[in-house]
This record gives sequence, C-alpha cells and structure tokens, in this order.
Amino acid sequence: MDTSWIELPRCHTQYVKGCMQFINFAKVAQVEGKIRCPCKTCKVDKWLRVNDVERHILFNGFYKSYKKWNFHGQGDLLQRMIGCDGGSTIQGSPLDQTRFEGRDDMGGLLRSAFSFEKPSNDQTFEPHENNENDEYLEEPVFYEEEIDLEFSTTEDEAKYKKLLDVSDEKLYDVCTKFSKLSFLLHLFHIKCMSHWSAESFNMLLELLIDAFPQILEFPSSYYQSKRIIKDLGLGYEKIDACPNNCMLYWGDFSKEDKCHVCGTSRWKKNKGTNDNVRDQDKTISRSGEPAKVMRYFPLIPRLKRIYMSSKTAEDMRWHYTHNDKLNDVDKKMLRHPSDALAWKSFDQRYEDFASNPRSVRLGLASDGFNPYRLMNTTYSTWPVVLIPYNLPPWLCMKPSSFMLSIIIPGKTSPGIDIDVYLQPLVHELKLLWSGVDAFDAYDGEKFKLLAALLWTINDFPGYAMLSGLSTKGYMACPICIDSTPSVKFGSKTCYCGYRKWLPSCHPYRFESDSFNGSEEHGEAPPRPSGTDILGLQEKVGYVYGKASKRKRGNEANNEEDVVIGTKRSIFYDLEYWEHNLLRHNLDVMHIKKNVCDNIWSIGSF
Repeated sequence: MDTSWIELPRCHTQYVKGCMQFINFAKVAQVEGKIRCPCKTCKVDKWLRVNDVERHILFNGFYKSYKKWNFHGQGDLLQRMIGCDGGSTIQGSPLDQTRFEGRDDMGGLLRSAFSFEKPSNDQTFEPHENNENDEYLEEPVFYEEEIDLEFSTTEDEAKYKKLLDVSDEKLYDVCTKFSKLSFLLHLFHIKCMSHWSAESFNMLLELLIDAFPQILEFPSSYYQSKRIIKDLGLGYEKIDACPNNCMLYWGDFSKEDKCHVCGTSRWKKNKGTNDNVRDQDKTISRSGEPAKVMRYFPLIPRLKRIYMSSKTAEDMRWHYTHNDKLNDVDKKMLRHPSDALAWKSFDQRYEDFASNPRSVRLGLASDGFNPYRLMNTTYSTWPVVLIPYNLPPWLCMKPSSFMLSIIIPGKTSPGIDIDVYLQPLVHELKLLWSGVDAFDAYDGEKFKLLAALLWTINDFPGYAMLSGLSTKGYMACPICIDSTPSVKFGSKTCYCGYRKWLPSCHPYRFESDSFNGSEEHGEAPPRPSGTDILGLQEKVGYVYGKASKRKRGNEANNEEDVVIGTKRSIFYDLEYWEHNLLRHNLDVMHIKKNVCDNIWSIGSF
C-alpha cells in the first residue's frame, strides 16, 4: 500500500486523502470501536475512538516512522493474501486476533524504562529478522541505530523483549483490561503501599489461582513473581564492610579478606572454629557470611531513569521555569529552595551548571531508626536518603520522590565513621559533577547529566556525624566553633551568652536579671566559610574504625594552631562543597520532638 503521502505537509490534498484511506483501512481492525492512534503525539501507544484518531492525524500529523501498519490489520491482510490464516476473511476481525486494549500503557512504560526510543523524529519500527512471512506477525521492537547510549545494551534489549512478551500475554482468554505484567505490577504496588509480607502475598496468589482457574500460567509465589518483573526495576549493590566501621570491601579493596586497618576478618566466624577463613593447600576458603553488609542503591541510573520518562523529565525543569510566571512581589517570597540565597549563590558561582535546567540539585538526609521497634531497643539502622529539588514543591518532598541511597546496618550507630559508608555515593557525585551521558525523553535528545549536592538535613547528632564538627561540650555550636559562649554549671554545660547575636540596641542585652546576671555588650563572631572550616579540619588526623587507635591533632604542631572538629568531612572531596553557602540544615521539627521528649521524661521523675 502506498504510504508516500505520510511525508507530505498536512495541508496537502494527497495527505488528506491518504488519511481518509488509512481510516477506512483501519476500521476493520477496531476493537470495541477503538483503534491505535498513529499521530505524532500518540505514536501508536493510545487507543482512541475512530473519529478521534481521524482528528488527531489530520491536525497533529501522521507518525512518519509508522509506515508498516502492523497494528491496524496490514499483517492480517498480507496473511490472507498468502493463505496463512486458515481461510478467515477480512471482515469481522475476531477479538483474539487483535491486541487487547489494556488499561495501562505497558508499551510506553517499557520503552521509557529502557529508553529504546531514539533522540530524533526519524524513529523506525524494525521487525524481528525471521523468515519472509513472519516479519509481519511479530511485535515491532525499537532499536538504536545512530547512537549507542550507555543504557541501551544487548542485555537491556533482551530484558526488554522478555518483558514485552509478558506484557502481551493476556491474564485470561477474554480479558481486555490487564496483561500478566500489568496485573502483577498492580499487585506489587498494593503490596508496597499496604506493607504486605511475602507470606501474605503468597497466600493471595494461591487464592487467586484457586478461585480463577482461567488465569493463564500465573506465578504462584512471591519469588516467581519477582523473577518476572525484576528487570523492570532498579536494583542495589551489596558491599561488605568491616564490622568495626574501618573500611568497605569496595573498589581496590573488593577482594580483600580482612580489614587493612584493624585486621578483623571480613567473614563471620563459624561455630567451633577460631576463624572463618581457613588456609587449605595455600588457598583461601571463604565460609559463612560477611560480617557486615551495606546496601547501596546507585544514584546515576536512578537520575537517568527520571529523564527517560517525558512526564518526570518535564517536572524536573520546574525550578527553572516557575520564576517566569511570578510577579515581582512573589519572587521575593520563599516558596521553593530555588528561591533561597544558598541556591542563587551556587548558580552565580557555577553558571555553566545553572544554565542547564536539567542539572539536578540534591539534598541529603540521614538518621537512625530501630526496625525492630520495642523488640530490641539497642538496634540502630541508618538509611541515607536523597531529595531531588528540581521538582515542584508539591512533588519534591513526597515519599515517592525520595531516593534511598544507602542502608547502613546496625546494630550500633556508625557515628562519625559514617564517611566510610558514603564513599560510593561521593564517588558517583564526582562523576555527576563532570557529567554523564543521558537521554531526555521530553526533548527527545541526548545530553550531559550534571548533579550537585547542595546541603544535608539532620538533627544535631546527625549534624555532628556528617559535618565532622562538634555539637556538644564547650564548642557545641558549629557556627561559633571556638567562640561558643559555654559555661560549666555543675555537671552540665550551659550556653547563656547568645544575646550577642541580637542587635546592639536590643533591650534584652541590658536585662541582666532575666538572664545570667550581667549585661551583654559583646559582638557576634563572624560566620566561618566552608574554606575556613576545611582549613581547620585538615589539621585533624583521624583513622576510621572503632577498634583502631585514633589520632587527633597530630598535624597541629604549633601552640597557636587550633584544631576544630573530629574529622575532615568526606563531602569536602566534592570540589564545590567548601563554596556552598549553606552546607548543613537542622531538622527543626525533629529537634523540637527530641527536646519535648527529654523535658517530658525529666518532668516525670
């Protein structure tokens, strides 16, 4: 059939005639009054009424890459012409010879997940290379021809084909709403939202199979279901760690069997043996399990996945475009972190980074929690979560937008040794500062993905762990540092001299009886910059690990040298970190809760 009219302008007479011919041809393959829409916007992904499809292709234009009308009966027509259909006629296309409508766009989801769409408008449908007759019977697959994206590999294509087959399998013979894949995804979504256990999920699957025997070859267990959909999601890496928090068995140390700091074995000890690494014929036999395992969720694939979907890729530009819609009064209000001084200061310093609206700004939050609740009150697991601030305020702080980056196992808090576990994340942040190749589905083009960590959000203990500064004792204020106004009162350290931060004419400065019995005439100390903090922390010598001998202040040889903090924060490995105007934020609501809990417990005695 002649499809040359597809290349003509929409106002051309032959284009209009060609559209009418296509509509008459495609009506034969309609299912419940609907056909796939081949306009430039829908791209054969959506099912619409015939009249709506006609309007779309006339006003939006025909999808130029769709010249073999496999989804609209061309394959069936050729089958009948060569006598391969067993004598069926062109009229009355039966339901089981057409693809079911489906309530979910699984094809679009898979193509977004694997990014098989080319960053140009000349995308082509390529059938599988089988025999001459079968090429009209197979599902078209999207291939990269002009560029070789990092996320488009042979392995990805194999996973895509496997998932595509499952997405084409009907749940049962007359089902037109769900495929096997879409139904499984809905079940897993309910499981996650309702906190089902794996055992309860198994019981539900068994009940569904017993109650609905017409369901075709449906998985009967949680394990089998995970095997079907595992290629759709993003996994994580297991990285062994020293149980004393000295090091990770990662990078150059990935094949080591004992800690190079404290000498502790990497592996758990077996019962009845002195160690779990045995020397047998000069070969090391690993027995048992690793003593400590960290879960790390790679950041770069997750950021790439955000831009593989045109919907989320558009939302990631909100921080850049929303100012154009505000008046002068609204621009002075703090509605989003992009309105803050710290954000604007970062943009002024790194103009190349800020000029691209797709550059990602991240925040980091971490805190310990007890996964066993009251069953074990001493256990503490530490998750590290990243927040993408490019999103609008009604999305960026939603749990669905948070990106879990690290799970640090217990049973005790890592303390200031948390930097050991942050090494993989900092490594990826360095790569993202230089830029990695990614694909933007919204603009349909390849680009360099950049990302930067702007700040952290923690309570005071978490502040001390991540910053390397003290939040208790005589220098408990990370801003005042050695100028902290602290006084020893019995066994407690009190901080009573903060009136110096008030304006010089403030009445509280002269109310001695209401405070510490004296007037305040001092001036507030200057706020230290990140470069100042880095210069002080570089004088601190610290060896990570609980079992290792720690050295502090070994580089401060002169009496005038001031050693501040407990360690040099790993975030200073990021070249922009010392220039960030605001590096650490306090979680005020969390701190208020801790203060109230302490006051309530004190008052109850």
